[in-house]
Amino acid sequence: MSATTAPAVLLFLMSFAGIGDFLTFRIPNWLSAAVALAFFPMAWMTGMPLETIGMHAVAGFALLALGFGLFAAGVFGGGDAKLMAAAAMWFGFANISSFLVYTILAGGLLGLAISFWNIVHIDAEVRGIAWFKRFFDFKPDIPYGLAFAAGAAFALPGSWWMGAA
Repeated sequence: MSATTAPAVLLFLMSFAGIGDFLTFRIPNWLSAAVALAFFPMAWMTGMPLETIGMHAVAGFALLALGFGLFAAGVFGGGDAKLMAAAAMWFGFANISSFLVYTILAGGLLGLAISFWNIVHIDAEVRGIAWFKRFFDFKPDIPYGLAFAAGAAFALPGSWWMGAA
C-alpha cells in the first residue's frame, strides 16, 4: 500500500464528516470512530514506529478530554469533541498545534460567513442600522465538522504522513 493512501483516507473521512455536519448539524459516532480506528492500520502499514503510534493515541485522548471540557462549557457539541480527538490522533503532539490553529481559523471564518448570511437574509427586519447590532448579538449554529476538515487538510502537509510519503 502506498504511503499516500493514509492521507487520502484521512481527507476522505474528514471531508465526509464535514459535509455531513454541514447538511445535518450532526457528526455520527460511527464516523468519529472510523477516523480514529483507521489511524492504526494506516500507521502500521506506513511504518510508523510503535512508540510514535502510542504518542499519537495519547494526543487523541488529550484532545478528547479537552473536547469534553469544551462540550461541558457549551462551546461545541459532543460530535465535534469526538471528531476533534479522532483527527488529533493522526497529527500527534508534533503537529496538533497546526491542526488546531487551522481549525480555529477555519471555524472563525465559517462563523463569520454564517452570521453574515443569516443577517443578510433578515431583510424584512432591517430598519436603519438595527441589522448591524444583530450581527454582534447573533450566535449561529456552526457546523464545526467543516472547520475540522479544513484544519486537517491544511495541517496535513507538515505532518508525519507527508514525510512518510
